[in-house]
Amino acid sequence: MYFTVANIEINPIYPPLVACAISFFTSMGGVSGAFLLLPFQMSVLGFTSPSASATNQLFNIVAIPSGVYRYVKEGRMVWPLTWIVVAGTLPGVLIGAIIRVRYLPDPKNFKFFVGLVLLYIAIRMVQDLFKKSQKDKQISAEEEFQALMREFKKRKSTGEKALPSIFVREFSIKRVSYDFYGKTFLVNTLFVFSLSAVVGVIGGVYGIGGGAIIAPFFVSFCELPVYTVAGAALMGTFVTSVAGVFFYQAIAPFYPKMAVAPDWLLGVLFGLGGTVGMYFGARAQKFMPARMIKAILVCCIFFVAGKYILNFFR
Repeated sequence: MYFTVANIEINPIYPPLVACAISFFTSMGGVSGAFLLLPFQMSVLGFTSPSASATNQLFNIVAIPSGVYRYVKEGRMVWPLTWIVVAGTLPGVLIGAIIRVRYLPDPKNFKFFVGLVLLYIAIRMVQDLFKKSQKDKQISAEEEFQALMREFKKRKSTGEKALPSIFVREFSIKRVSYDFYGKTFLVNTLFVFSLSAVVGVIGGVYGIGGGAIIAPFFVSFCELPVYTVAGAALMGTFVTSVAGVFFYQAIAPFYPKMAVAPDWLLGVLFGLGGTVGMYFGARAQKFMPARMIKAILVCCIFFVAGKYILNFFR
């Protein structure tokens, strides 16, 4: 099948299959998978124009709702955290789209910068994975959650609705506080907003949505459980992707010699595969150890960071 905007010809079954496989694993950590689809589009399909960024965001729009639905249904959506992420990333994604089209049609230099940032985050997460726990340290909320899930699987007659939900204690301009399985977690509102604004610019340039950066920061720097940040990161990515796609589409007529608008057919095919992958990824997340989810995120981030950095020196 020939895709007009992308100017490529491939079997239409490949995009949904690739997106499904990627999204299944990345959605468990609050990452849509778009940041891995971008290298696939550029390196495998040869789709390198700014339209690739817009197509990535179109993938997010189609694929993310299924994963968000599972997190909302299971009571694992921290809505205050979600709205802060949305408010911070929304202006940034529009600025990023302008930067991508006007100043970085060939994003080699900026990808090098992003690669360094992702590499630093991945290193921090590796340190967290291999950090030895103190003997007198109390059992973590994630461990309590896993213990509960083991009991939950034994009682097959018990429905998922019996699982307790996240309880928000405070939502103010200073902080967000919520309870998760016997533990209280606190995060600075202004820090999350500022971080989201920076991530929004990067997400607007590459169409990665921002979850690939937001989720690891929440886990490593804010020390929030991965089970509680995944839904917020995905929802924030979805909202900003909607704005990004329509903005790319709106500015396309001003750049007639460049492919700027998304390839709608290719993006929808990616999205359909991502829908299946994210739904089952969100469903399977609660049955997987937090360390395993973090390890998957680390592998994904190292892959992208290494590719961006190595390509800069080629």
